[in-house]
Amino acid sequence: MKIALAQLNYHIGNFERNTQKIKASIAEAREQGAALIVFSELSICGYPPLDLLESADFINACEESLLSISKACVGIAALVGSPIKNELPFGKGLYNAAVLLQDGKIIAQRYKTHLPTYDVFDEQRYFDSNTHFEILSFGGLNIALTICEDLWNISDKPLYSKEPMNMLAGQNADFILNMAASPFSVDHDLARKITFKKNATSYTLPILNVNQVGANTDLIFDGGSLVYSAAGELLHEMSYFEEDISYFELQKTASHCDLKVVSDKKNQHPDATPTAKIHDALVLGIRDYFEKSGFKKAVIGLSGGVDSALTVALAAAALGANNVHTLLMPSQFSSEHSIDDSLALCSNLGISYDIIDIRSQYDAFLKSLHPIFADAPFGLAEENLQARIRGVLLMTYSNKFGHLLLNTSNKSELAVGYGTLYGDMAGGLSVLGDVYKTDVYAICQHININRTFIPDKILQKAPSAELRPDQKDTDSLPEYAVLDAILKNYIEGKVQSHNHPQELVNKIIKLVNASEYKRFQAAPILRISSKAFGSGRQMPLVAKMGL
Repeated sequence: MKIALAQLNYHIGNFERNTQKIKASIAEAREQGAALIVFSELSICGYPPLDLLESADFINACEESLLSISKACVGIAALVGSPIKNELPFGKGLYNAAVLLQDGKIIAQRYKTHLPTYDVFDEQRYFDSNTHFEILSFGGLNIALTICEDLWNISDKPLYSKEPMNMLAGQNADFILNMAASPFSVDHDLARKITFKKNATSYTLPILNVNQVGANTDLIFDGGSLVYSAAGELLHEMSYFEEDISYFELQKTASHCDLKVVSDKKNQHPDATPTAKIHDALVLGIRDYFEKSGFKKAVIGLSGGVDSALTVALAAAALGANNVHTLLMPSQFSSEHSIDDSLALCSNLGISYDIIDIRSQYDAFLKSLHPIFADAPFGLAEENLQARIRGVLLMTYSNKFGHLLLNTSNKSELAVGYGTLYGDMAGGLSVLGDVYKTDVYAICQHININRTFIPDKILQKAPSAELRPDQKDTDSLPEYAVLDAILKNYIEGKVQSHNHPQELVNKIIKLVNASEYKRFQAAPILRISSKAFGSGRQMPLVAKMGL
């Protein structure tokens, strides 16, 4: 039997687009002689649909799409992911289901057992867990059909008490099929490979996995669908960060199921460096956020620093240089080289710009505030005022011309509150909010491998907000290599660093905890780590947190 795996980019709630994509892939697979084509988890509606699942109209649209797709399944069958109603008189009312379609009908349904409720996942909020385990027989083969998390319970300390594969493997299964929506983080592709290899060798069965690709708000899906032999050998790895269809032949013998890769398409960069993967993930995240939200153009505040330079370069790669505009907004504290470096960047990338000197606006605000401030010394309020003036100008430009404002704050700054609320934290999307400062430099170097797009002067200068004379980030923060190490331990590792002075560690942790209210109001952050600020890290705003 010839099987196709279709790794597609879905748009949540865009049933017309998703249905068209699925039908086009079905037609292509039929032409290639496939008997079955398999799509990813919740492919009908896109993943994650969140509270849209609570809308009756949304569920009805899923059912209508299933019917429409089933009519296209002539001479071929399709496995698609969709929410399905639970008709029992108790429970949440929905299953996360795999649905087999053929000749205008629903032939079979199988439901997800393990419903993740951690980090960015909240599936127990919407779905009921499967309690009935049954092999899916098709084309003379017995398929152990699983959905994403169902294969992730294979560890020394399992999260769930049930193990679906223990139930299915004993029913003469010939191979494992896994339909997934597994989001990207920089080290997650390695974890996937370890998990699927362990399943293949534990059950002595081949595994075909199909993952979603594309970005939905903060979550980025990298694709990279995997196929393993029963011996745990990686036979095929589908493309990363792009759509792909691959084909496989399965033939049952007296003792096992032979699996052969027949796809002639070469997968794209499976061995990319972590920095390259983060770069490609962010470009995809920006592109899909704009395309799926209906935006065409971006505006970015360009300071002459490395964060805004990288954001501009990523936006140009995602949207095209002609769709990116920058505002340079110097004050009396801005250095001449910041303007020159910004202009050089715009020239290198072919980016348009405007220069708005904010000194007159700044002086006007201070004049208005003088009766209140009197002779109080210059301080944080005056520094933040400059950032807020810039935020107002950027948002006004956005309102006037319809450009989406991209925020440029990095994860190191967001973690310790080194940003101005309603100022440089403004924006419709945070591009670097999950990228530590040290990684910002690494991505810039990656972009400059073949040609210098980001000027060396930007990469070599000491980081500074330039909100007061001779200001440097190190005036209030440790060197970023030290800061990032402490932050990674605390945020991703959930432990305190023991490689740095305890007084410094305590100071940084206090800053992180005290800045929670700022991050609560931040723009959506593209997730590239195992623990990003946003939906995957939920902390109380009003709490005593130890230090």
